[in-house]
Parts: sequence; structure tokens; C-alpha cells
Amino acid sequence: MNELFGLTNLPYGVYSVDGSPARCATRLGDHVVDLATLLGDPDDAVFARPTLNAFMAQGRQRWDEVRAAITAALADGLPADGVHAIDDVTLHLPFEVADYVDFYASEHHASNLGRLFRPDNPDPLLPNWKHLPVSYTGRAGSVVVSGTDVVRPCGQRKAPDAEVPTFGPSTRLDIEAELGFVVGVGNEMGTPIAGADADQHLFGVVLFNDWSARDIQAWEYVPLGPHLGKSFASTISPWVVPLAALDAARVDTPTQEPAVLPYLALDRPWGLDIDLEVEWNGTVVSRPPYSSLYWSPAQMLAHLTVNGAPTRTGDLFASGTISGPAKDQVGSFIERGEGFLEDGDEVVLRATAPGADGTRIGFGECRGRITKARA
Repeated sequence: MNELFGLTNLPYGVYSVDGSPARCATRLGDHVVDLATLLGDPDDAVFARPTLNAFMAQGRQRWDEVRAAITAALADGLPADGVHAIDDVTLHLPFEVADYVDFYASEHHASNLGRLFRPDNPDPLLPNWKHLPVSYTGRAGSVVVSGTDVVRPCGQRKAPDAEVPTFGPSTRLDIEAELGFVVGVGNEMGTPIAGADADQHLFGVVLFNDWSARDIQAWEYVPLGPHLGKSFASTISPWVVPLAALDAARVDTPTQEPAVLPYLALDRPWGLDIDLEVEWNGTVVSRPPYSSLYWSPAQMLAHLTVNGAPTRTGDLFASGTISGPAKDQVGSFIERGEGFLEDGDEVVLRATAPGADGTRIGFGECRGRITKARA
């Protein structure tokens, strides 16, 4: 059995077989288990659906009850019904994405880019960086599931020595290896989520590749930030690992200095001990450590809502590029300084984390292949 998908993991996803309607499932080893069938009602109004949204909207108590029921039902192994080999199913986008925000939570990544883009500035971080989790609002409609091809985007680019921009396919296409956090229960407009309450709202975690057209991005992002350089595609893994499965992976964030403002203060600003790997055309080129990220997911959610902005079931916010201090720990190719993506290139993100009882849990794959521009 695939040990990364044992009883201490039990992620959630959506599958179909031979064109049948998509339904919610969990995974045990290398098998997909239909949740409605497992829990005793094949026509269940929550799990016999093509997304996890209805289940996610039920809240933390229900999530815990279902997780306990699944664990008990699978304790003696796979059931007789509702089970499929993972190679025999199609995996779908596991939830309908409501809104999407991307953060910039890695000090190593932000510093690396600061040194690249502002080499004459003695401090590679911008003045606000250690006071708030910097972010931008992205495009939910272009979030796709692992295995979906990514069409090379077109847009305006302006070379440093050119007087005017040109239009065409991006020539500096990059990746950003990240984690995505899925909101199960949102907040009403005008009522922020306190960082200490994040566990009541966060359903789970996915792998996330924020594909980035660096040449388009560089020309467009001043003064309002990323747009076409990011909005063409973002890829997530098909399995949502429940936040409850990651209790054993919680670690302290790096020391946050200067002290954060009260709405960002936590008794324990927690991060996650998750090890990623970035595979480029079959070769692992980097192993970014999520534990190095400066800002906690709870702080990101608190900042996202502190102005009264509402969140909804299916909202997704990503961590920003995960980079460690070494060159073989960076989460984007621009930091490596060794070229960008060509047509036909394939990138796969994977990750593992400590699980309960000394186990290790997996996140599956976040895979995408670049195809030629269409414009």
C-alpha cells in the first residue's frame, strides 16, 4: 500500500469512472473510495456531488465527525463496494473555487527577488514586508486541476532597451511552488476572522503552482500589481489534505521581528513542516521547505479579512513561492538563474509531511505541461 495515503491522511477529492457523474471520495493507498457508499448512503446529498463545497460548508464539527467515521470504516481495510484503483479513475477539480488570493509569505523568496530587481537597495525587502502578509487578488476561474495543460500566455512585454512594448508569447515563463489553503466556512462582510479562529474556517491544504509570465508581469505590475502575467493558469493538486491530518506537522514560524500588530498576534504563530519537491522534465531540481515561511496561514487569513472582506466556501488563498535559503531550495526558476520553461516542458510538484503516530502523509501531484501559444 502507498504509505503516504494511510489512515492518518485520508484526503478528500472528486472522481469519476468511464464518464460517470463525478462524486466525492477519499484515498487509501492506491485506491479511491466513494464517500457516499462508504458512509452508507449512495445517494447522499452531500457526497454524491461533483464538488466538495456542500461538505466543506457544514463546518468543523461535521468535518471532524466525518473524518472519524471514515477512519473507523477503513480501519480493517478497503470495503467491498465503491472502491476503484487510482489508475482507473479521472480526478477532477475537488472544489469550486469562489475567490483566490495569493500571498508572498517567504522571506527568502522576497529577498531573492529584491536582490534581483533592486540590486542597489541595501535592504532587499520592501518597508511593509515584515508588518503585513503582502498579497494580490487573482483569478479564480483559471485555477485548474493537476494534469491540465497550460497554454503559453501572450501579452505585452517591454525589453529594458526598447522604447515601446511589443505583443507576443511570453519568453520568460516560470513556476511558483506554493501551498493553497481552502476555506470551508467563510465570514460575513464586516466581520473579520481572528487568527486564533482560523482552524474553524480552514478545511484543508493543496499543492499549488502559480505559473508566472515574468516578462508580462514585469511590464504590467507597476503600479497596481500582477494581472495577465499570472491570471492565465494556476494548478492545484486533486487531493485536499484536511487540516486535521496536519496536526503533527505544525511548527513555529521563524521569529517575527518587529512585533506584529495585535490583529496578527498569535500565542503561537504556526507554520507547517512540509517538504516539497519540484520536478522539471523528470529531474528533481529543488526541494523547498514550507517550514521556512515567515507568515502563518492563520495570519494570512486574519489579514485577508481584517478590513471586513467576506470569504466564502471554496475560497482559496496561496502562500506565495516557497523558498529556503539554499539554491536547491528555491520555488521558482527565476531564482535559479538557469532559464525558463520551453513548450513541452512538464513540471510536477510533490510534498510530504509528518502525520500522526510517526507516519508520513502525501499530497499527491500537482502536474502541468506547457503547450504552445495560440495567439
